[in-house]
Amino acid sequence: RPLILLADDEESIRSLLCQLLVEAGYRVLEAANGPQALDRARQEKPDLIILDVMMPGISGFDVTSLLKADPVTSNIPILILSILEDREKGLRLGADEYLTKPVDGEQFLQTVASLLSHHR
Repeated sequence: RPLILLADDEESIRSLLCQLLVEAGYRVLEAANGPQALDRARQEKPDLIILDVMMPGISGFDVTSLLKADPVTSNIPILILSILEDREKGLRLGADEYLTKPVDGEQFLQTVASLLSHHR
């Protein structure tokens, strides 16, 4: 079962997305901020990383840049899920997909499945 790292500083959002992912058959690691997301990504090497942009410590944009610049994590697909509508910036920094909150659960799971299937 694919392992997904879910990084969002809002516990309620992490909880909702985690429930969707687990029910869809994925294993989920959680991170509450940018530095924690970086550490977990490097240690666990998940199959997919889902990042919020506005997080304490390091933004999701900066986390994306750092992960894509690191040979250990550069091949892991990244989905940015943010209230900010800045898709172009996210994709330019290396994100593989960008969705804006609030996101439809079905669209979210389809995007996750698509990213995982393209990076197998």
